[in-house]
Amino acid sequence: MACPFFRRADSLTRQPSVIAEPGGHWALEDEELSDDALTLTHLQMAIQLLTAPSNEDLNTAVTSLVAKYRQNWPNIHKLKLDPQTFKSCANYDYLADIQELLLKMDEASASEILVLLGEELITCCCTGIIERAFRCLGTDLQEFLGSLDGVYDVLKLQEEDVTDTGFVCAGEGELIFTSERPVIAWLLLGSLKALTRMLYKVDVNIKIEPVEGDARRYRYLFSLVKDNSQTMLMGRPTSVSKTIPETVQRSNSSNASDLQMNSSSFCKMFPWHFIMNEQLELVQLGRGFSKLYKPYMADFGCQATTYFDFKRPKGLTMKFRDIVRRTYTPFLIGLNNPPGAVDFPAIGLEIKGQMVHCPESNSLLFIGSPFLDGLDGLTCNGLFISDIPLHDATREVILVGEQARAQDGLRRRMDKIKNSIEEANSAVTKERKKNVSLLHLIFPAEIAEKLWLGSSIDAKTYPDVTILFSDIVGFTSICSRATPFMVISMLEGLYKDFDEFCDFFDVYKVETIGDAYCVASGLHRASIYDAHKVAWMALKMIDACSKHITHDGEQIKMRIGLHTGTVLAGVVGRKMPRYCLFGHSVTIANKFESGSEALKINVSPTTKDWLTKHEGFEFELQPRDPSFLPKEFPNPGGTETCYFLESFRNPALDSELPLVEHINVAMKTISEGGDA
Repeated sequence: MACPFFRRADSLTRQPSVIAEPGGHWALEDEELSDDALTLTHLQMAIQLLTAPSNEDLNTAVTSLVAKYRQNWPNIHKLKLDPQTFKSCANYDYLADIQELLLKMDEASASEILVLLGEELITCCCTGIIERAFRCLGTDLQEFLGSLDGVYDVLKLQEEDVTDTGFVCAGEGELIFTSERPVIAWLLLGSLKALTRMLYKVDVNIKIEPVEGDARRYRYLFSLVKDNSQTMLMGRPTSVSKTIPETVQRSNSSNASDLQMNSSSFCKMFPWHFIMNEQLELVQLGRGFSKLYKPYMADFGCQATTYFDFKRPKGLTMKFRDIVRRTYTPFLIGLNNPPGAVDFPAIGLEIKGQMVHCPESNSLLFIGSPFLDGLDGLTCNGLFISDIPLHDATREVILVGEQARAQDGLRRRMDKIKNSIEEANSAVTKERKKNVSLLHLIFPAEIAEKLWLGSSIDAKTYPDVTILFSDIVGFTSICSRATPFMVISMLEGLYKDFDEFCDFFDVYKVETIGDAYCVASGLHRASIYDAHKVAWMALKMIDACSKHITHDGEQIKMRIGLHTGTVLAGVVGRKMPRYCLFGHSVTIANKFESGSEALKINVSPTTKDWLTKHEGFEFELQPRDPSFLPKEFPNPGGTETCYFLESFRNPALDSELPLVEHINVAMKTISEGGDA
């Protein structure tokens, strides 16, 4: 089955808890939790493993997947990446590359491989505290799915996440997942299979299907694999006993009339509840709601939406069947101004709770508590402490919150001066980092440091600097057929890739003027591999051109020239100072670029000598006719010529591997060797 794809952070602040001291006093807890204590942050990390796995976790899972299924799919090893890639590119989207490689490798098996990758993701990464976080969601599969719905909803609210990603437990064995990225949906299928095996020791069949009318939503239908020795409940295996127990416990009656409590007692015990029939008409109100609304209600049978604003879950359709499907999601309901009320004190009061489907009467029961943070919120809404039942933890939250708030106010006053000093110091440090970062973007590290310290900067001669010049073939013609915005957009996309190459190869970007792009290596950190780095960057620049097109759909074609020689470098100017390169070598490097051809890298004899000086690096150099050598290049014996750099190969790797892998391994080799 083919898998349709398309492309696409973060800690939670720990809230201070409240503890009881001897004598009944309350105090804020300042002590950190032990390392093995389960927190909301761990729960967030666990769910993030399902919805947005990190590059590191994906790479771990891919490594395990390759080891297990190399025989099934010989090219699956191409999914593996060097972890150094994640460190060098902070915003690297590994998952997007995985989906592209799968589609190129075996489109028919893409979804199957993604499901297996999801299983390996749980097997390899769901350990320790993360496994404990998943286990706390429920004792069986149905409870797990319901908690996944409710907990993720709370986490999104705390993070103020406005994306549509989310879970909805729509009923027995049915989960709906919303995501902009189908690749995540297929990963999730495998992850849920592995989690069910790990947590509940059962195998499940999961069918995935798109939700009609919404391409971002996917429905997962769970069915348990039955065997002869077990009767399978939803996620909880129960052995079939051959003997009848001696004591038979009384079973709960399904008859509503057998309830040992009348409606009056129920309304008193649970003051913040209401019951709706199939037409969403109110048929019963708890004492709390009755106190607020009774003066304005002629009789029951009014529409619930007249008095209540259903704020969460978001996107809820006010239909009986749709509400039944969201009974595993926390509900947040606001109170509306009743018809005819002039000054309703509780308008906007929020009640947080859950919705329960009562099949015996085919009605919906909402039961909750006022969503308040203190006594002021209580009294402002015309309520009293007595309106909160004794069994409701909201009562203690309000009272303890007031005590904690008083202590917190005292602490803030004591720390006011200290915080002011720290904030001022932090602001100075932040501005300093901005200035230093800006200088490092414009100048080499050594020059930036001297500028920051106010030291004088003298021009300096650097031997054996390798310079790269490049430009776009036919740039003038492109500009004549495009708007300025189109040209800038094209260059922005292309130069963004080139700037990333500069960071990866640790070369200095000298300048960009129009379509000209110039870099140099050997200025701030000279090594014997400076020419190699620039040559590799040139090869990647040519490769990057194939991924960018002009406004009229034509491929961008660049020509590049490389030369190694002595340069003079220094800072020029006081207003908008620039770090400039001077000397004959700069002129010659420009000439080699002018003498190059479209999608070709013209290499000078001196650069060629540096590229071939050290063993272990095989550059494919094609000699050109000596007449192409610039006249400005010294050639006393007339024996020198220039070369086209065609490719690079690392002798330690298979020649069939992509160029980028050969370059990455070579960079790793010189980095581990100290980059002498």
